[in-house]
Amino acid sequence: MGKGSKNLDDDQQQESSVMTTSSSVINENGNGKGQYTWEEIRRHSNKKDRWLVINNRVYDVTKWVKHPGGQMVLNHYAGQDATEAFQAFHPEITRVQKYLKPFYIGDVCKDDEDNTDDDQALRDDFEKLKQKAIAQKLFTPSRLFFILACLHILAFEYAAYFVVFRFGTGWLPYLAAIVFYVIAEAQCGWIQHDFGHLSVFKKSKWNHLLHQIFIGFTKGASADWWNHMHFQHHSKPNVIDKDPDTRIEPAFVIGDKIPIRAAHRDVKYGKSFPYHLQYLYFFLAAPLLFPLYFQFTTIRHAIKRRKWMDVFWLSLFYIKFFTLMPLVFGLFGAIKLLFIIRLFEGTWFVVVTQSNHVVMDVSHDDEKSSWFRMQLKATCNIDQSYFNDWFTGHLNFQIEHHLFPMMPRHNLYKLKADVMDICRKHNIRYISKPMGQAFVDILTSLEKSGRMWRETYEELMHASKTIN
Repeated sequence: MGKGSKNLDDDQQQESSVMTTSSSVINENGNGKGQYTWEEIRRHSNKKDRWLVINNRVYDVTKWVKHPGGQMVLNHYAGQDATEAFQAFHPEITRVQKYLKPFYIGDVCKDDEDNTDDDQALRDDFEKLKQKAIAQKLFTPSRLFFILACLHILAFEYAAYFVVFRFGTGWLPYLAAIVFYVIAEAQCGWIQHDFGHLSVFKKSKWNHLLHQIFIGFTKGASADWWNHMHFQHHSKPNVIDKDPDTRIEPAFVIGDKIPIRAAHRDVKYGKSFPYHLQYLYFFLAAPLLFPLYFQFTTIRHAIKRRKWMDVFWLSLFYIKFFTLMPLVFGLFGAIKLLFIIRLFEGTWFVVVTQSNHVVMDVSHDDEKSSWFRMQLKATCNIDQSYFNDWFTGHLNFQIEHHLFPMMPRHNLYKLKADVMDICRKHNIRYISKPMGQAFVDILTSLEKSGRMWRETYEELMHASKTIN
């Protein structure tokens, strides 16, 4: 993936060279770099030939194989303007730009009429809000907040081990250990999310290190795997075939477009899955996501991609757990305990994350959509309370988090009123709902999508039988 245009055959290379020459000119300042139209830029939109634009500068990132955010993020913006996404994910812009310099090939033509932007006023208002947030130091983390967050995770994990070693294997200490460990794992999910988004330390290297330690040693997962999945989601939320959270077939279909596509596929290949029942088996299938899928996928990812530091830290988790817990429960008892913990941890994670996204619009990519509009279309909030903030890791402010992914989560609520003002000005929906309603809406949305699949499938089958 992303190995460059060397995989093209000679004819394709010659064609690419002709297209580039015919649509580019030398800059007036004589720096030898080209000027490119958007028509030309959009031609370079696949993983073997990808250009992207940042601040009207064109970069050929085809051979950038060590991008920290992963290859897929670059693929998702191939042939597009990535300026707003670039600014959202990189705290040290000046330092990052030096890595872009070798890939710079020219600029967007100033007189390119195809580059009209219907969302420019919205982009301007969003930029003003960003500058206001910077002036109010909302990107500055509270050290006390994150110290307490980390300590309370470690305290709950310690409590899980303490109760079983102190009080034995009775049902009450066993239940208490499960509760304490599930809380530690779920809350670690939120703190590793903070480190992964570089929102705790000014220096990226410290965020990366703590990210590896917490997601590895406390959760038994790979930081690189998380980056690979999560930054795709943020860069193109709810975008079909780009956001990994939309690629959940064959178990589920979401939105109003994927069910139609799935129905045509099922009729074509003569097989089907009972998607019309997905709202019923959701709470059976979703909890198994962690113990039967993520747990093994993350380990495989780290080994396959030779992320040895990730392997080291996640190995320590399993060494710790299967050294201590078997002393009390035996090996099979410890395996059963971990499976139960993963079930509840997975349920917690899924209901929080999906309440913000699966109920929203799921659609194909719109390359001209502004960052603000794209995030609001795909996200919604859960109403604020002290419990909701803690239970969701402040991801009840999912809208503000998606707009400003590097902002420390304890400051997200301070922008809610301003974001709502922009939404009212530009006639954009801002959705916030009670937690109970948010969880129920997951099932409602799944039922609707499943019903669309069944109706389409039955219509297609009936039409096929009629023709035959």
